[in-house]
Amino acid sequence: MQNTFLARLTRGNLVMQILIGILAGAVLATFAPSAAIKVGLLGGLFVGALKAVAPILVFILVAASIANQKKNQHTYMRPIVVLYLVGTFLAALTAVGLSFLFPTTLTLVESATPPQGITEVLHTLLFKVVDNPVNALMTGNYIGILAWGIGLGLALHHASATTKAMFEDLSHGVSTIVRFIIRLAPFGIFGLVASTFATTGFEALFGYANLLFVLLSAMLIIALVVNPIIVYYKTRQNPYPLVLQCLRESGVTAFFTRSSAANIPVNMALCEKLKLDEDTYSVSIPLGATVNMGGAAITITVLTLAAVHTLGIQVDFLTAVLLSVVAAVSACGASGVAGGSLLLIPLACSLFGIPNEVAMQVVGVGFIIGVLQDSAETALNSSTDVVFTAAVCRSEHAKQLDNA
Repeated sequence: MQNTFLARLTRGNLVMQILIGILAGAVLATFAPSAAIKVGLLGGLFVGALKAVAPILVFILVAASIANQKKNQHTYMRPIVVLYLVGTFLAALTAVGLSFLFPTTLTLVESATPPQGITEVLHTLLFKVVDNPVNALMTGNYIGILAWGIGLGLALHHASATTKAMFEDLSHGVSTIVRFIIRLAPFGIFGLVASTFATTGFEALFGYANLLFVLLSAMLIIALVVNPIIVYYKTRQNPYPLVLQCLRESGVTAFFTRSSAANIPVNMALCEKLKLDEDTYSVSIPLGATVNMGGAAITITVLTLAAVHTLGIQVDFLTAVLLSVVAAVSACGASGVAGGSLLLIPLACSLFGIPNEVAMQVVGVGFIIGVLQDSAETALNSSTDVVFTAAVCRSEHAKQLDNA
């Protein structure tokens, strides 16, 4: 009987399970507020597990990804990678703009003392970069973790195949642990929703609705406005047939799998259908599942600025641009599993001196809205991999015909 229950839990639809957890938590908070507060322990344990695994996840994934990169010749990888990075940065910048047009606040238990300006922010940022790696992992200093992950990955780029394989195995192992924790999300979300609604009331739901509006609006703007502009710039052709086909054949499946890594076979088949260069898309699609994270950059930026607005921190133009850069860089380290980008929110929050405890509360909010947020984010990320690959392949093919 227990085995049957565990099998259903691990094989069931996670989105549906989280939705059931949200509804159950809301019902419990309505009819038994005292009990709802007690089951908040489940939410606390879930957030604690995320807090424990997130630092090592970022460190291992970034180091393994860079160490295992291979040199590829006779492909169009350089312009594709440029589009990946530019698209991710523009996604973060779009999210900044919408967050200022429609500021969102959250209900957080703890408060923080805001930094005094961009000078203090940069001072803190620089010293976090050079933090001791062990201390960075222990204290959740995500900027230091990212810096050490990149440095170690570059140092191991020319290491032996055995060493690279070890780091690859470590990344798979950590990802397995993350997947296990994510499978427990319905229970954690049940506790978070129940305790939140029992203590703050259902008015908190309106804040989440506004947050979802900003998130989904930014993703739609990237998918239907920014990406088509980039495709037109590369190909000088009507971009919408390509963009809409990728959204339909890649985005829809990614919406339900909620994993860029799981959607790689779908994207490979779509690239073959589009008759793109195989030597190029066989590399660009798996790489895009790791570094092309426009949707993740939007999630990180919007939720971070929601925390900033909640705490009353003043953000000037330079700080907003710096946040966009940090969000774009950190998004490239997002895990290929569902909810991976949420684990990187503390990295961006640390830019504003927001304590890790407060940042993890924001992560909890992210999981509550993740039923829609994470699905839409993955659909944007995965479909954009094919959009940018196709745009570059068609552009380079047109240049070859012109030169022939």
